[in-house]
Amino acid sequence: MKKHVLAASLLLSAATSFGAGYQLNLQGLRQVAMGGTGTAWPWDASTIFYNPGGLARLKGIQAYASVMNIMPATAYGNQEHSGNTGSSELSKTRTFTPFNVYIGGPVQQDSRFALGLGVYSAAGLGLSWNDDWIGKYMVQSIDLQTISFQPTLSYRVGDFLSIGAGFVYTAGTFDLRKALPVHGPLGPFQGNTWDEGVAHLHGNANGVGFNAGIQMKFSEHFQVGATYRSQVNMDIGSGSAEFGVPLSLRSSFQNTTFESALPIPQVATLGIGVRPGERLTLTVDVSYIGWNSYDSLRIDFAKTSKTVQNIREPRKYKNTVTPRIGANYKVSKVVSLMAGGAYDPTPVTDGFVSPELPDADRINLSCGIAIKPLPGFTILAALEGTSSVKRQSTYDYGNFNGVYQTQAVTMGIGLYYNF
Repeated sequence: MKKHVLAASLLLSAATSFGAGYQLNLQGLRQVAMGGTGTAWPWDASTIFYNPGGLARLKGIQAYASVMNIMPATAYGNQEHSGNTGSSELSKTRTFTPFNVYIGGPVQQDSRFALGLGVYSAAGLGLSWNDDWIGKYMVQSIDLQTISFQPTLSYRVGDFLSIGAGFVYTAGTFDLRKALPVHGPLGPFQGNTWDEGVAHLHGNANGVGFNAGIQMKFSEHFQVGATYRSQVNMDIGSGSAEFGVPLSLRSSFQNTTFESALPIPQVATLGIGVRPGERLTLTVDVSYIGWNSYDSLRIDFAKTSKTVQNIREPRKYKNTVTPRIGANYKVSKVVSLMAGGAYDPTPVTDGFVSPELPDADRINLSCGIAIKPLPGFTILAALEGTSSVKRQSTYDYGNFNGVYQTQAVTMGIGLYYNF
């Protein structure tokens, strides 16, 4: 019986354990290419996300769209595996395609008011291991996908100051599969395949928040921005928990529904942009991210039993500070080149690093190009590489440890048009 209770507990702990990896900073291609900076300098309509105060600085209405491919891979290795056999694993190759669409600008020529709408992927990604890997009882695959809608209003107070704010509604889904340490009467291994129990969690989530910012233009060569994106609590209601177990155990693992919540953390950012010459623009952003809102995991079931019980599990994430730098060089009236980098420290503390989406300090390097073949029309492309440091870590709740390292390549293409 204790074995079955532990299996159910481990299953449910994975539902919202995505780590820092579930926050994306890929909402504008020029900004991605410039290390993720975008608070001080309103380059295009994606300023709806990076700093709503910059929307009133645009010259006319602008339509923007981009799509990215993210190809992450995580390696796991452990010579001891908590006292059992050694193991090394590589996650399955997968591709994720977050997208962004923005439209907005001053309501008419020379107007101080601007309106806009942003539709973007604020959080997401996932991870898939082989079905029979050594951590299969904790996770086999996990996914989180979200989409945010942000209607925005911006006002240019004067040549020096503009302000803006937007209401944010975010909807999303998550999906989790894992093995259960239960099997039929003939044993867990039949022929060349494993015949074990399987658990599947799926749920829809939604939440609301806001995004506000100010943009200060001291001169054509020096600009400053500050933004605050509020926390969005993604409430999961009536998620489904389905158990594929032998007939003799179905009374102990009854399918049910559950409720939970996942916070997308608040972010406060200060940005500075400097243009030392006519061709070069340098930008710096520093973000304070309120990850301590993810203090614990809560799972409440519509039906409970001795084997499926409500969960209250500590997470103890810590707040982080992420610095970013970027550069934009205007080669000609048609072509601009961008480059940048960021250091993104993990909020996941030792003792809480689980294989659902293991996290460690990350370094991001990026580059890109902007081509303007026609007046008002710009094509963008960006490339970003991310690598985490190797992290020797433990997951105390699941008595699981090992060394993790994650790498990802992100490629994106987009365009925008000024009307």
